[in-house]
Amino acid sequence: MRRFGAVATRRFSGSRSDYVARINRVFDYIDAHLADPLDLAKLAAVAYVSPWHFHRVFQALTGETLANRVRRRRVEVAATRLLSEPPAPALAIALDVGFGSAEVFTRAFRAHFGVTPTAWRRGAHRQWAGRHVAQLRKIRQANRKRNQAAATAFDLGLGGWPLGHHPRTRRGKPMDVEIKNLPEARVAYMRYVGPYGSSAITEMWQRFDGWCQAQGLMSPRRRMWGISQDNPKLTAPDKLRYDACVEVDDSFKPSGEIGVQTIRGGRYACAKFIGTAAEISEAWMRFMREWLPRTKLQCDDAPALELYDTDFTIDPKTYAFSCLLCMPVKG
Repeated sequence: MRRFGAVATRRFSGSRSDYVARINRVFDYIDAHLADPLDLAKLAAVAYVSPWHFHRVFQALTGETLANRVRRRRVEVAATRLLSEPPAPALAIALDVGFGSAEVFTRAFRAHFGVTPTAWRRGAHRQWAGRHVAQLRKIRQANRKRNQAAATAFDLGLGGWPLGHHPRTRRGKPMDVEIKNLPEARVAYMRYVGPYGSSAITEMWQRFDGWCQAQGLMSPRRRMWGISQDNPKLTAPDKLRYDACVEVDDSFKPSGEIGVQTIRGGRYACAKFIGTAAEISEAWMRFMREWLPRTKLQCDDAPALELYDTDFTIDPKTYAFSCLLCMPVKG
């Protein structure tokens, strides 16, 4: 479960970055408390903003109302659990994510996905997932040149990453996956909202690296993480969340748009990725499509991680880099 720092006494500047940080804190709180009552007054208190004011700011910056956000996250998490926990009754899952009855759950689920929870479990999820994967593929293709331009700018001095040579992983080669127990990690993060595989993620890493350098967090180098907070097969591309993170100790205090969260420790299936930013989304798809179905393991209810260790480098010719793709698993 994520931890939330004591920020009530911090002065509120009213800047966009301050609002972004407060909205991100509400996002994280919603995900961590789906079973609890999540009304406007409660969530405004999490953001330390008046309910009247926060409701309007939230919708202006996110494009959805607070109530719609809560309902969407509840049905998306329920949709994941319906597939990953087949023995669990749908009603038990519904209650666990905050729905008060089977009727309310079924109505909300059908309104969002267009099918009943029962039909979803019987295979209707494939059409929904296929549509989202196709959307992301088109976005990645359209962003290919922008991804290369962003990587070039990063390599030419906007970032503090060292240079090194990375032989690219051959396409079609089976993934070498190892089960690891990763420790819990407290991290500072900057968040991007939008399609996975977009050049905007590389651009955000540039900004985040500059912030890390200014804060003195890169000497000596620390582990860094990328967190895919949402399932791209369930969540619309424009609502996907991705966090660029760096490990920090308990003395670190967030400011501006930078937030703090705790990465859950536990059991992860980890595969080495070597390639460019434009290729990492497809690598994740291969991981889910090819490796996971061949095992008896199931995805656990936690975000997928990219681990960038202290020896991380970027190839100056291909802009390739290496990291570990870490999928939380159980079973």
